[in-house]
Amino acid sequence: MNRYLQASVQELLTRKMVLVMGPRQVGKTTLSKQLNPSCAYYNYDIKRDLKIFRDLGWDRSKKLIVFDELHKMKNWKRWLKGLFDDGAMKQQQFLITGSARLDSAKKVGDSLAGRFFSVRMNPLDLKELKQRGDSRSTEQNYQRLLTCSGFPEPFFEGTEKFYHLWAKTHSELILRQDLISLEVVRDLDGIETLIELLAERVGSTVSYNALSEDLQRDDKTVKRWLGLLEQMYIVFRVSPYSKNITRGLKKAGKYYFYDLSKVEGGEAQKLENLVALSLKKELEFREDTDGIPGQIYFIQTKEMHEIDFLVLQKKRPARLFEVKLSDERVSKNFSYFEAGFPKCQKIQLVRHLTREYASREHVQVRNALSYLESFEWTCEDEA
Repeated sequence: MNRYLQASVQELLTRKMVLVMGPRQVGKTTLSKQLNPSCAYYNYDIKRDLKIFRDLGWDRSKKLIVFDELHKMKNWKRWLKGLFDDGAMKQQQFLITGSARLDSAKKVGDSLAGRFFSVRMNPLDLKELKQRGDSRSTEQNYQRLLTCSGFPEPFFEGTEKFYHLWAKTHSELILRQDLISLEVVRDLDGIETLIELLAERVGSTVSYNALSEDLQRDDKTVKRWLGLLEQMYIVFRVSPYSKNITRGLKKAGKYYFYDLSKVEGGEAQKLENLVALSLKKELEFREDTDGIPGQIYFIQTKEMHEIDFLVLQKKRPARLFEVKLSDERVSKNFSYFEAGFPKCQKIQLVRHLTREYASREHVQVRNALSYLESFEWTCEDEA
């Protein structure tokens, strides 16, 4: 199957090397090989390919060269920089993929800066499934996303039994192979418990202090573990919105999963996770392929007034989202935040909705699945 990034990555490869990052088994390797079926593919995890990396012995006759899991090489950024600066990459296209740490290259000022484009790959969602013309209905795709996740292999297999078998292997690969290669971690049981706690708290704010007490670990350890889980693309954090960004990062955030099926609780929690992941995927796609920056936050006051999601584009508040399972009445929280966000589109997504409508307060009440399947944010929307 062609993935949503294919055309964009093909275009970017004509200009610079491209770093594609995302969770394990999200489809990065498949994407790489679909870009050019005759590409030369080398994986740093495969012993027979290590000599290729050591001796720079890749096939010079191929148009596209793919280096997979390169972040596991010591000083990999310096190695790539040397190849680029020596002109070794002039005659071919280079795609670098990895399931961790590649995002750190975006923060390096003196290594790969100006030498690459980076693209983030996310799991399948309703919009991508609609665009590829799947024969299943929207409802069928939704139910399968909740039970089998949006990772391609278990999603297309389509059974809960296969998903559970896949998830067990997937978790073991990340925690007992990738995580240990990333950092010395001696308390894997503690990290597994942390994942279980986060899965039970999707949609709720999570403080370091609360997790520290539950895990019987100090704050620094909990913060480090959460950072590792984000680096390994197990969870992503949505911060509370504050005009002082640093202040917002220090407050209790919310954590959502790349694997929807890990979310514990009822459909409401899983739906909120799906919305968070879909919005994140769209924002990252727009930023990585069009250069339009975007971020996702939530809003919460001391009095516990809350908006589920605030989307910023070009650093300006653009959209407010409330997610409901069946409540068709417009949330009162929209009017509470009207003064602070007067130019924002206000959208209430409802899973079970009798009819779509716009309220007198200009809140769009939309069917959640239909919206997630077809939403488009044009350049005019961000002007």
